[in-house]
Amino acid sequence: MDKTIIGYQDGDNNIIDTQSVSDDNNLKEIYYDNSPEALEIIRHSSAHLMAHAITELYGDAQFFVGPTVDEGFYYDFRVEQKIGEEDLKSIEKKMKELIKQKFPIKKYTITKKEALEKFAKDDLKLAVLSRIDDEVVSVYKQGSFEDLCRGPHVSNTGLLHNFKLTRVAGAYLGGDENAEMLTRIYGIAFADKESLKAYIEMIEEAKKRDHRKLGTELELFMFNEEAGAGLPFWLPKGARLRAKLEAILHDAHRQRGYEPVRGPEILKSDMWRTSGHYACYGENMYLTEIDEQEYGIKPMNCIGHIQIFKNATKSYRELPLKYYEYGVVHRHEKSGVLHGLLRVREFTQDDAHIFCTPEQIKGVVLEVVEFVDSVMKKFDFDYTMEISTKPEKAIGDDAVWEIATTALKEALDENSLPYGIDEGGGAFYGPKIDIKITDALGRKWQCGTIQVDFNLPQRFDVEYVAEDNVRKQPVMIHRAILGSFERFIAILTEHFGGEFPFFIAPTQVIFVPIAQTHGEYAYALKNALRMSGIDSEVYDKNESLNKRIRTAEKQRVPYVVIIGDEEVQNKAVAVRDRRAKEQYNLTQDEFMVKLTQQLEEGRI
Repeated sequence: MDKTIIGYQDGDNNIIDTQSVSDDNNLKEIYYDNSPEALEIIRHSSAHLMAHAITELYGDAQFFVGPTVDEGFYYDFRVEQKIGEEDLKSIEKKMKELIKQKFPIKKYTITKKEALEKFAKDDLKLAVLSRIDDEVVSVYKQGSFEDLCRGPHVSNTGLLHNFKLTRVAGAYLGGDENAEMLTRIYGIAFADKESLKAYIEMIEEAKKRDHRKLGTELELFMFNEEAGAGLPFWLPKGARLRAKLEAILHDAHRQRGYEPVRGPEILKSDMWRTSGHYACYGENMYLTEIDEQEYGIKPMNCIGHIQIFKNATKSYRELPLKYYEYGVVHRHEKSGVLHGLLRVREFTQDDAHIFCTPEQIKGVVLEVVEFVDSVMKKFDFDYTMEISTKPEKAIGDDAVWEIATTALKEALDENSLPYGIDEGGGAFYGPKIDIKITDALGRKWQCGTIQVDFNLPQRFDVEYVAEDNVRKQPVMIHRAILGSFERFIAILTEHFGGEFPFFIAPTQVIFVPIAQTHGEYAYALKNALRMSGIDSEVYDKNESLNKRIRTAEKQRVPYVVIIGDEEVQNKAVAVRDRRAKEQYNLTQDEFMVKLTQQLEEGRI
């Protein structure tokens, strides 16, 4: 480990750079390594290094903000010349020149008034200052570049060798889609070459697995800007994959005692006002008017399930009562954050709401965790759990939030289930457990969630008849395991690189008849498989055998089956097993048994 000290950490885990440290024996030293604390300093400094290089190359550049993020760092800036991916190499080259010069990175402080005077002609700096309440602000300077910044930074540019600029994007000023579009450049940095090399290799592999690329190649889904941004169309193959996933989850829900329900996709706005969505989530909703009354298209399914619960008097004997729905919801996501199936404006949640007594919370939460565990293991995902607490924008009393949060913690603690804490990350109506999965490339994704809610039952006067014949308020547990089918299928596609497990593969077998005379047998096999719930295709175009085989293998199906004279005569198949990377021969009956058994592997 490099023994260079690049910062310190205080008792509250605040990171302090060497330019800001004062005499304090209680500070923990941060060394130049790949610890999260060190990377915060290295990556923040790399952002300034990139901005320094940009000012050298583009003299008119003006800068907004340049923070660190989970995937590295970025800077938002304005420049007259259009900057594209092809310009990143020249910016990197200039960054390396600045590293060789080992510019000291110095910090000085001025009053906010002085800063307003200093940057009076720079509207982006003034925008940054408008967000700062402090009377004194800090500025970091290296060579000819300086910027308003809280830090932390390394002591000089000579420490920043291991970086890579990854992509160029557009970003609205301050995240406001009505504001100016700035240029944003993303980058990554590490303490050593090996970590940077491993990350770059992962990025290259991620590009190959990009679900948008594979979705096109495998004909799974499409988007049409004329129809509207963020609205996916499912093509036949993608719809087959999705239907299989839905069917597997349907069976798993029914086995666990869930009842299917379905609510309308549009409700009067008064409903959303009662729930708190209108006040806390209104900017993300689509609103319309019918018969001079305002309606809201649902962004969540919970209100519909509440109305279904209230339709008839419920007894304590019926609790916990579990409703589930593949609910289509709409949320107004800003156009700049839309990203394939990962961030869309219309999606379908594998949503469920469980009504129970307070005493049943722990048991219900643990049962849901078991369900999550079964699903994640089925798709070879590792996962972690995180309890998210009350956000700034929330409904309900602090005491109720404390009860709900404690119930989640106790359920996990008493069963020795590890979890982290995300302070302020809860839903506006209750705390939650977030399920974060890790894919084949080591990337983490937010998917499922378990939320304990005392607030909505109270707001809608939800009641059940208790054992003492007194009407009481149930607890409502919101629960999704996949999160949404769209997002989960995007993650699955990248996790498996399009090589889906047999039980959900959109096409499970492709038959390639060697000659036209073998087509009849191939189609007979296709029909037999369809009757068993297995999807197959026959590639019998007027093309060479080798070309048809190559085309079939590009579809990444589990099995490509060659049909020739011998197979027709013996009622057999010549199998190319893509997953096992083997070739072998089976009788027709043996093949059918093998595939039927593999279908059963999809049960959860």
